[in-house]
Amino acid sequence: MQRRDFVHQSLLAGGALFTSTVAEAAKGKTDTSNFSEKPFNLDYAFHDGMFKNHGGDDFIEQIKFAHSVGFRSIEDNGMMGRSVEQQKKIGETLAKLGMRMGVFVITSQNWHWKTSLTSGKQEFIDLMIKDCKEAVEVAKRCGAKWMTVVPGNYERSLSHEYQTVNVINALRKASDILEPHGLVMVLEALSDNPDLFLRHTDQTYMICQAVGSPSCKFLFDMYHMQRNEGNIIANIDKTWSETPYFQIGDNPGRNEPGTGEMNYRNIFRHIHSKGYKGILGMEHGNAGKGKEGELALIKAYRDADNFLANPPR
Repeated sequence: MQRRDFVHQSLLAGGALFTSTVAEAAKGKTDTSNFSEKPFNLDYAFHDGMFKNHGGDDFIEQIKFAHSVGFRSIEDNGMMGRSVEQQKKIGETLAKLGMRMGVFVITSQNWHWKTSLTSGKQEFIDLMIKDCKEAVEVAKRCGAKWMTVVPGNYERSLSHEYQTVNVINALRKASDILEPHGLVMVLEALSDNPDLFLRHTDQTYMICQAVGSPSCKFLFDMYHMQRNEGNIIANIDKTWSETPYFQIGDNPGRNEPGTGEMNYRNIFRHIHSKGYKGILGMEHGNAGKGKEGELALIKAYRDADNFLANPPR
C-alpha cells in the first residue's frame, strides 16, 4: 500500500467472546456491543476507509464507530486536499468526541514524491513555504498539531552532503512558519523506493538536531524502519528525544499487528514504559476483507495493546 493512494484492556470476556462476535459478523450481523469502549493503553489513530464496512463511506461515521470500540485518534494524509467545510466538520467531530487529530501530509502537486528539497531549487522552497502557510490554516480547522513532511527524492547530481544541507536549510524555513503556531512537522523516513532521500533513523535524527527547532521532529514509521534497518526498539531509544510521533504497520504486508514478523506487543510495551503520550498512526491496510476483517483488526490491536496484563518472561 503506497502512501499516496490511501477498544487499557482486551475484549470484555477475552478471545472466546471475540470469536463469537466474528462468527455473528460472518452471518451478516454487525453487533459490536461486546467490544470494550474503553480507550487503549496507547493512542492508536486510524485512517479513512479502515472501518468503512461498519461506518460507511462517510469518514465522520467511521470516526463515530471507531470511538465506540475504543479508538481515540485519527490521521488523514490527504487532509489538505479536503474542502474547508470537511476539514471543519472533522475537527468539530473530534472535539465533540474528545479525540485527537494525528498527522496530515504537507504537500501540493505531490512535490514530496519528486526531487524537490534535496535539489536546493528555489521553486520547491517557495512551494514548501506556500504549503506550510496553508497547513497552518488547515491545522486550525481540524485541530491538528503534527504534520508529515517528506523532503523528496535523491538528487544524483549532488553529493549526499550537499543534499543534506539543502534539506536542512529548507526545513529551517518551514520551522519558522510553523513554530509560532505551536505546530510540529515530523520528518518521515520511507522505504517505498530507492530514490527517496530520507531512509534511516540516524539520518533523520541528525537532520532534526541540525535544524534545531521544536517544530522539526521525527515520525518513526516502524513498518518502513523494519524494512530499511530493523532493530526497532534500540533505534527508538536512540532517537527518542526527536520522536513525538510513531506509525504502525507489520512487515511483510503492511497490515495490522500480528500479521507479520514484528512483535508489536513488546514494541508497544517499550514505548508505553517510556511514558509516551503521543499518537501512533495505523498507517497500514486491513489484512481481512469486509466487516469480519475490520473486527479482526480491532482484535489485533486489543491483543497487541494487552501488554500490561502479559509482561515478558
